[in-house]
Amino acid sequence: MELKGKHIILGITGSIAAYKSAMLARLLIKEGAEVQIVITPAGKEFITPVTLSALTGKPVVSEFFTANDGTWHSHVDLGLWTDLMIIAPATASTIGKMANGIADNMLITTYLSMKAPVMVAPAMDLDMFAHPSTIRNLEILRSYGNIIIEPAEGELASHLTGKGRMEEPEKIVAQAKDFFRQHQSLANKKILITAGPTYEKLDPVRFIGNYSSGKMGFALAEECAARGAEVILVAGPVSLKTSHPNIKRIDVESAEEMYNAAVKSFPNTDAAILCAAVADYRPTVQAQEKLKRKSETMILELTANKDIAAELGKIKNKNQRLIGFALETHDETANALKKIENKNLDFIILNSLNDKGAGFKYDTNKISILAQSGHRIDFPLKSKKEVAADIINSTLLI
Repeated sequence: MELKGKHIILGITGSIAAYKSAMLARLLIKEGAEVQIVITPAGKEFITPVTLSALTGKPVVSEFFTANDGTWHSHVDLGLWTDLMIIAPATASTIGKMANGIADNMLITTYLSMKAPVMVAPAMDLDMFAHPSTIRNLEILRSYGNIIIEPAEGELASHLTGKGRMEEPEKIVAQAKDFFRQHQSLANKKILITAGPTYEKLDPVRFIGNYSSGKMGFALAEECAARGAEVILVAGPVSLKTSHPNIKRIDVESAEEMYNAAVKSFPNTDAAILCAAVADYRPTVQAQEKLKRKSETMILELTANKDIAAELGKIKNKNQRLIGFALETHDETANALKKIENKNLDFIILNSLNDKGAGFKYDTNKISILAQSGHRIDFPLKSKKEVAADIINSTLLI
C-alpha cells in the first residue's frame, strides 16, 4: 500500500465524469490513503454524498455549514491536514474559478487554503477544452505549481470524439503514487543553492548589480526541499521569501560574501546548484561618502571577484555534484561547454537572452542542460517551477 498514511482530499465538481470519482476514491483507499471528499453543489447532481461517504467512511464536505446543527467546515484546517489534493473531475468553470481566485464554494476556498500540492484532472467537451480561455486558465494553474493531469481522447458525453475525457482513475492513482515517490527522492541529501544578484558597492548609496530576480534559484530551493532535501540557500539581495521549513537561508549582498558562504557550506553537502548571477568585478575602491559629480566623465577601476564555481570545482570530491548556470547572449553552447571544463562542473544549465520569456525577471525560462559527458537535453519554455523539476530530474536523480 504505497499511499499508506497519506491524507488526500478528492475534490469533485459538476461533470458526468463524477461517476469515475467513486472508483478513484476506492482505489486511493485501497492503496492505504485516508480520503476526504469535498464536492461542489453541482457535483452532487451527478453523484450522491451518501455513495461517497460510504466509500470513504467520512462525511462528505460540500457547504460551509452543516444545515442541521450549524457546524462550520474549516477550509483552513483541511488545507493543513492534506498531503495531496486531487480535483477530479475539474470542470471548465472550476478551473476558471481556481485560476482567478473566485471563492464562491467550499471546494474553491479549500483549494485557496491548500498547503499541499494540487493535481487537477480536467473533464469537459472537446471544444470547451480547446477554448482559449480554458487553455489560458490551465497555464495559470501550472504557473501556480498545480499538476495538470491531461485528459484523454475518446468519446465524450456529447457523443463527439476528441480530447476532454477525464483520465481513468487507475492512471490518476499511478500519478499520485509517482508524486509521493518523487516527494522523497532527495531524502537525506543536503543541497547548496545560490540565488539572485550580488551588489558591489561604489559608495554608501550606489552599487554595480544586475537584473536577476532570484526566482529561478528560489524555485530550485523549494523543489529540492519538497523532495526531502535539506537546503542551504545563499541568497543575494532579493525580495523573495521561502516557504519550506527544510530551507536554511543565508542572506548576503556582495560577491565576496556569497563566495565565503558557499565555500564554507559546500564541503558538507551532496551537491551545489550555482544559480546566482554573481558580479565578475567590484569597484577597487569603495567610497565611504557619496560620490559627487565633478566632471562630465568618470573612470571607474574594477577588480575581479573570486570565482565561486571555479573554487567549488577545485574542492569538489568524487561523491559531490556541481551544477552551474550560464546566461549567454552569443556563442551560447561554446561558452557553456568552456565553463564546464574550466570550472570542473558536472552539468551546466544554459539559457539565452535571445529566447523570449527566458532569463532575468520572467516567471518562465527556457533551458538546455549540458553534461560533462557531452550529453545535452533541450527543453521548451516552461514556468520556473517546472524548470526546477527538470533540472533536478536531469542532474541530481541520474
